[in-house]
Amino acid sequence: MSATPPLPNAVHRPIPNHLAWSIVSTVLATCLCCPLGLIGIVAIVFSTQVNSKLNQGDVEGARRASANAKTWCWVATALAIIGLLFNIYFFSTGGMAAYMQALEQYQP
Repeated sequence: MSATPPLPNAVHRPIPNHLAWSIVSTVLATCLCCPLGLIGIVAIVFSTQVNSKLNQGDVEGARRASANAKTWCWVATALAIIGLLFNIYFFSTGGMAAYMQALEQYQP
């Protein structure tokens, strides 16, 4: 009986870089929430590190970068959802006109 030799380049599952998600969530969070949505840039940075680490042969580093990118994508997505809910509430209660009217009431 002969044993099969191990493959020199082990086949790994593809590691997602989440780049598209990080870009979309960053843009939406910035537009819907506030400049706080720019925190999604952290997700973009980690997303771009995944492929470069894979090209260098650092599979474990690529997995860590992918996991970090996914975490920051969720943060940016949560900010976008919060911003969307705030905007829906803001416009359903009268929008800018009601806001300006409320401000005028508080001025002496």
